[in-house]
Amino acid sequence: MAATTVQIRMDADLKMETEYVLKSIGLTMSSAMNLFCRQVVNQGKIPFELVAKDVPNLETLKSMKDTLEGKNLSRTFSSVDEMWEELNA
Repeated sequence: MAATTVQIRMDADLKMETEYVLKSIGLTMSSAMNLFCRQVVNQGKIPFELVAKDVPNLETLKSMKDTLEGKNLSRTFSSVDEMWEELNA
């Protein structure tokens, strides 16, 4: 199979950190990219879950909106003991 060259642009710090981690497990950037691409082909998808960091789910977003609008809030309590009494009722 003939080899080809692929060029990508990335942040210099990200490249350095990635190469450091890859070296520690015995891989080069090229070998890691080949592994990644082979898994994309084998699985027919990105081979890991993509997750947005620190983004609230829909239920949390609704609760935040309700709070800002003063909707669906519990009653207020004058003490922690009073709150516990309500919760344990």
